[in-house]
Amino acid sequence: MTLTPVRLGQALFTLVDPVRGHEAAYNRWYERDHRYSGCMIGPGWFAGSRWVAPKRLKDLRFPESGPVATKTEDGSYLAIYWVHEPETEEAEAWARTQVGELYAAGRGFAEREHVHTGQYLPDSTLSAQEDGVPLELALDHRYQGLVTVMIEPADGVDRAEAIKAIDAGPVRTLLDTGAVDRVSSWRMKPWPADHNVPMKMGNDGGTMERILQLCFLEGDPVESWQHIVDYAADIERTGVGRVTFASPFLPTVVGTDKYTDELW
Repeated sequence: MTLTPVRLGQALFTLVDPVRGHEAAYNRWYERDHRYSGCMIGPGWFAGSRWVAPKRLKDLRFPESGPVATKTEDGSYLAIYWVHEPETEEAEAWARTQVGELYAAGRGFAEREHVHTGQYLPDSTLSAQEDGVPLELALDHRYQGLVTVMIEPADGVDRAEAIKAIDAGPVRTLLDTGAVDRVSSWRMKPWPADHNVPMKMGNDGGTMERILQLCFLEGDPVESWQHIVDYAADIERTGVGRVTFASPFLPTVVGTDKYTDELW
């Protein structure tokens, strides 16, 4: 029997805030309904994980304002999903229909606001280990920390060349510190023309040339934050781009309300 390898085709990145006073209710709705009914039961959706930024982590974010988060306090919960490459179009079509049907059935949650939600396509991935955790398995590995970094290429710098320079220099330096296990870079995928959802999807995240990086950590991101600060400075020094959003996250404790009283 020939096994078909899992091929990561695209990701859904959705950064959301509950309306204050509805934190626990939002957390329960998302975990106990929407994560599955709105994503994981769909064709091609093969992995998903959920992350949270309590206030003590939000206070580490930089810069203070940008195209992703207007204020550093914006964006408490981050959900990330992997979609299998052969089924990306089918997955998108299913999700559009499914979300509409869920809302029509009264299974939405109005007391929330999207800070930034987008589809992203994989560009590159580098590991600190010679035979490390494959990116396809990263959401199931139970990493203890995640850092998201958004980078805008400098004026006149080709996006592919920017990624090449960042991977060869700053990323390798960061991985060598041992603070981060894997860094993956992603490009924005425009929403289809017929994209119609019953809520605003938040800020645009920057230009279409932006680079989203997901940095997976085996430990608490707070302990490694200075390495992330240094990493952003290294990117600036290359002259190929600048960081417009850097944020640490912790994995949620599924089935509990942990962190819901620590967001603000």
